Amino acid sequence: MSNDERLHTLATAAGVATGWVDADGQPQKVPPEVLRQILAGLDLPADNDTQIEDSLVQLRQAGKELPPLLTLERHQSLDLSSHFVPGNVFELTLEDGQLQPGRLDERGRLPPIAQPGYHRLSIGERTITLAVAPPRCTGVDELDTRLPPRLWGLAVQLYALRRQGDGGIGDTQALESLVHQAARQGAAGIAISPLHAMFSADTQRFSPYSPSSRLFHNVLHSAPGSILGEREVRTAIEAAGLDDEWQRLERLDLIDWPAAAEAKLRLLRALHAEFRRGGNPLEQDFASFRRNGGEALENHCRFEALHAYHVRHHGLHDWRHWDAALRCPGSAAVAGFAREYADEIAFHAFAQWLIARGLERTQNAARSAGMPIGLIADLAVGADGGGSQAWSRQAELLSTLTVGAPPDALNRSGQSWGVSAFSPWGLRQHGFHAYIEMLRANLAHAGGIRIDHVMGLRRLWVIPPGGEQRDGAYLNYPQEDLMRLLALESWRHRAIVLGEDLGTVPEGFRPLLAERGILGMRVLLFEQDAGGRFPPPQDWPDNALATSTTHDLPPLAGWWQGRDIDWRERLRLTDAEATAAAREIRRRERHALREALAGAGGPALDAPLDSDGLIDACVRFLGETPAPLVLLPMEDALGLDEQANLPGTVDGHPNWRRRLPGDSDTLLDDAAPARRLRLLADAREASRRSG
Repeated sequence: MSNDERLHTLATAAGVATGWVDADGQPQKVPPEVLRQILAGLDLPADNDTQIEDSLVQLRQAGKELPPLLTLERHQSLDLSSHFVPGNVFELTLEDGQLQPGRLDERGRLPPIAQPGYHRLSIGERTITLAVAPPRCTGVDELDTRLPPRLWGLAVQLYALRRQGDGGIGDTQALESLVHQAARQGAAGIAISPLHAMFSADTQRFSPYSPSSRLFHNVLHSAPGSILGEREVRTAIEAAGLDDEWQRLERLDLIDWPAAAEAKLRLLRALHAEFRRGGNPLEQDFASFRRNGGEALENHCRFEALHAYHVRHHGLHDWRHWDAALRCPGSAAVAGFAREYADEIAFHAFAQWLIARGLERTQNAARSAGMPIGLIADLAVGADGGGSQAWSRQAELLSTLTVGAPPDALNRSGQSWGVSAFSPWGLRQHGFHAYIEMLRANLAHAGGIRIDHVMGLRRLWVIPPGGEQRDGAYLNYPQEDLMRLLALESWRHRAIVLGEDLGTVPEGFRPLLAERGILGMRVLLFEQDAGGRFPPPQDWPDNALATSTTHDLPPLAGWWQGRDIDWRERLRLTDAEATAAAREIRRRERHALREALAGAGGPALDAPLDSDGLIDACVRFLGETPAPLVLLPMEDALGLDEQANLPGTVDGHPNWRRRLPGDSDTLLDDAAPARRLRLLADAREASRRSG
């Protein structure tokens, strides 16, 4: 066997695909050097025959070991013959404390378990966790007793919301106001942009999809007045000399993230200083929050303090460049630092407490207002390899490999998202602890979760350090385990699961999502057949949510006007020939959409149609689909024409900075959004009756 053949054997055993199919349907091979770099990122050296053989032995040995957690579905027997002899006595302790003793059958199988949950199985001196999952995630039909389910909601970039006193960044109090408004109109829920924790010591980083940790929240979105009281906040703003700056930031149409973050953190520190004086009736609640947060919260707060220290004193923004003793969360050096900087660590816990309580309050308000779903959290595909989650969960995350996408029809150079993902082997060896805690953290104050790039449950395109976007390979994940755990956590939290299945989707993956009760996404602007025609509403699937656009696309008005094409031309992202071709394609798409709208009872082809009329017709069109859930982006509800994010840009386009016009407590009162929400609600009810 040649060296390359042995390399391919190792790659396959490690779950690294040695080839892939490009957007033109042509098979491509991953170069040997790229395979070696990726294997190195998996801690499987492969530079020579000896290393390859040693890595293969390591994999074989790991495959023989009984992992600390096994997944299965309820009413399914579990084959344990590889680890225990038939007839072995066992004791099963269910999550609720019930004991179920028994024996493995003659084939070494554990009898089926009816109750979902995390149960403890003891056989001899071995004890493992059994994660017994329902066959499907909680469905929309379980939240809405009317059949068929035809719910609708809004999607909003939370940072874009406004309210007087927010300091220039949308917060949970503004979101709570929007929840009350939307509930009165009949909305079932509100999908929000990711609220993952960022780097408080590096305010230049603010993309919600490149977080420091997916376990905690971005404290800049906290609304301390809703927890501590508006008088306390007003006093702190004045004491910190922030009055003028606070008002300036609130007047801006584009968020000044560095300035607004600095002001918000100064306010939070002033509030914490006052809180530490004692006498606040919420002291016990804060103490309880810290206790319940346990090691995960303590590690995140320690990271924040350590990160700030290294940025301030050494200019180091990445923990992988710290002294070795501080790169290990459990080291004596980190414990010593924590003792010395106890007040700083307590501050970060205080800030996390405020944002967590604000989200809890908002979700409670949503449910109290009659929303069957409430908030729908957004889970980013990964976290920064130099951030808190990668530091605290090193054994379960790949801190050197980054995630992206191979070249496709939209991005011929491929994509690199600059974030790290879980280690498939690390997850298995550690009982999927990091994955489970992440799901729980994001479902703690939500009735649903949207999983960005849901194909990551099966595979991710990983890129070695310093590699170009195309210099990667697909890394396979334990799909069955991840989906079962997702279904179990969905059941425990009674929360729906949405999967962003846009882009290169593996064959057979969408039917699997439907089988597991995960709603895929169908975006109006993408729903065209091979002939460029938009299918009528009745031909849309009933196992995916329907929406008009996404944060990476222009709103309907901007699409109709070609604003995205204008931006790419202005920033010289395309040449004159490509721009002209894009405008011609858009012209044909506009005509095709008009045909579809007319065929569905919308404006006639020869009737004049402006952006407002187009949006109204599209809203009604989406409402008439059999999708169990329709999400209308706030930009389309308001008739805006600029998109939140223009992929492929960093500074030229104001990504993640646009604020909505008007305060959140009256945002839906204007004639246009009120009309569109009525259209959507009426269309949903008509669709229910016809379904």
